[in-house]
Amino acid sequence: MHTATRPGAGLFSGFGGFRYRTALACEAGVSRRDPSPVVRADGRYHAWYSRSTHDPSGYQATIWHATSADGVHWEERGEALERGGRGAFDEHAVFTPTVMVAEGRYWLFYTAVPEPFDNAGGGPGGTQTRIGVASAAHPDGPWERAGPDPILEPSTIAARFDSHRVDDSCLVRWGREYRLYYKGRQLGLAPNQTTMGLAVAARPEGPYTRHPANPVLDSGHEVCVWPHGAGLGCIVAPCGPHGGTLQYSADGVRFHRVRAVEPPRAPGPYRQDRWRDSSGPGIAWGLCQNTTSPWPWLQRFDANLRHLA
Repeated sequence: MHTATRPGAGLFSGFGGFRYRTALACEAGVSRRDPSPVVRADGRYHAWYSRSTHDPSGYQATIWHATSADGVHWEERGEALERGGRGAFDEHAVFTPTVMVAEGRYWLFYTAVPEPFDNAGGGPGGTQTRIGVASAAHPDGPWERAGPDPILEPSTIAARFDSHRVDDSCLVRWGREYRLYYKGRQLGLAPNQTTMGLAVAARPEGPYTRHPANPVLDSGHEVCVWPHGAGLGCIVAPCGPHGGTLQYSADGVRFHRVRAVEPPRAPGPYRQDRWRDSSGPGIAWGLCQNTTSPWPWLQRFDANLRHLA
């Protein structure tokens, strides 16, 4: 794991905490969680998220789509990506989406579980997860899976950091590469021992190759990275030795702690950069989940995490 110790002078200097307001309100019997980054197209903001009426967890979910004219008031549009067919790697559920705009298309990356599925209470006996991708010409869909196979599977080597779970991806463009950051968990370890990995591809649909420096961060749960100036910013969930921090990386591989924070749950920032390979403007707002009630719901967060040139 490559966590640098350089000071973060000048980084996130305008940050004054996170502020919250309702995006899609709490609704008994409906779980809405794990929102994607937000993208703007055709005069609207778009986001995708895990939705289920089975139970509050995301493990029975499919992926739904919501839009907003102003980024504050959101309307649920409907299901974007259904479960896979019989025998597919995503037959049981599809959830925890992220989005990327590239090569004239919208790419929806998601976590998938097969049948039969057992979460085993989050323990080491749970079913392995995989990452798939679908694409569309427009954010309203229709979405077409890139193929019958996942683009990233758990490592076949039990001692590796991601031999049990690969999940919760987040994409950035870096030069000619597409960099997929994801959370990984090793066989036999608990959820609070999750780390962050990196896989790289020349095309959005892959094939993706794991970076030799993995894991690139020894902490976190949900993955939230974004282009920040010439490097990457990262909100680290309160899990692990570097949990509850803002981090920065000049090369997208070696991260260093800038400051402690109380982060939003499962943040999906508005990606003003639109996945261009250029200096990143940072982020100012996005969506996240709220789990203060039995049924999770979506909030907007606001924060000054802009890049100061």
